[in-house]
Amino acid sequence: MVTVVIPTLSADARLKECVESLARQTRRDLEVIIVDNSGAGLVRKHGTAPGARVIENARNLGFGGAINQGIRASASPYVATLNDDAVAAPRWIEAMVDALERRPDAGMCASRVRLHGEARLDSAGMLLGGDGSSKQRGHGRAPEDFPVAEEALMPSGSAALYRRTMLEETGGFDDEFFLYCEDTDLGLRARWAGWKCLYVPEAEVEHHYSHSAGRASGLKAYYVERNRLFVLVKNFPAGMLAAAPLVTLARYLWHGWFLLKGRGSAARFRAEGNAGPRMLWYVLRAHAALLGNLGRLWRQRREIRRTARITPAVFRHLARSYAIRARRVAEL
Repeated sequence: MVTVVIPTLSADARLKECVESLARQTRRDLEVIIVDNSGAGLVRKHGTAPGARVIENARNLGFGGAINQGIRASASPYVATLNDDAVAAPRWIEAMVDALERRPDAGMCASRVRLHGEARLDSAGMLLGGDGSSKQRGHGRAPEDFPVAEEALMPSGSAALYRRTMLEETGGFDDEFFLYCEDTDLGLRARWAGWKCLYVPEAEVEHHYSHSAGRASGLKAYYVERNRLFVLVKNFPAGMLAAAPLVTLARYLWHGWFLLKGRGSAARFRAEGNAGPRMLWYVLRAHAALLGNLGRLWRQRREIRRTARITPAVFRHLARSYAIRARRVAEL
């Protein structure tokens, strides 16, 4: 019934803990596929995926590319994505499948993802900024603040369930994103195609936040900035696209303010030993990458609009309903 796909780079003890949590699921009709992106066969060497099927890659194909491999290697009507540093509660799969079985108009489920060992949330779905940025809904708040099942904009790919029909219709994850924001892109494309997303609080997962790439690494800074530009060009209606540079400018100014206050992602980036000019370099690289990919992204944009089942006005309403302000993006 369900294929759980877990990409991994490190194949360490946290992966084993993750896989063992899936062996305790109340639903037994599932398979687990580990996609080893280490390029060194670490899963096989370390033996950290008991009972799972393993796909070994000669190089790192990124998160979306690995998930797409798992989708192609399976035939289940539902595909779950799970980070290798996450631990699923026993009813995680059962709760999400039950929710989608009751709602044929929904193509994706968001879990209640808690920060590992803390009484705080990592995410309860995702929010969208006016410049294509996306952040976890409820990050840092108490799980009890999001107690009921309800519609969300889109799930975090760290712990989500997708209907295969929706994945096939939308083309799945965009391999070119490599790392970060690919779940935002897929979620928005699914929304354009008319699919809804459900937040299921009974589907709980504990997550070691940013275990692989770090909370404020240079790698993360570059890909988050580049990929939010990809999201913007592919998915935003013309009016929102035109307004995005002003939102971006506001976010940059807030980053500078919180940097002075020693808060937010910019402050964490500096604390990791990165000077301000390096952040500017990543921003310039991201915009250069946008220019290099603009033709491909614009073709994808036209295809999304050609097959859309909602209007730009409906998309704008969704974006407003699940919006996050530039200040809050910089603060988190």
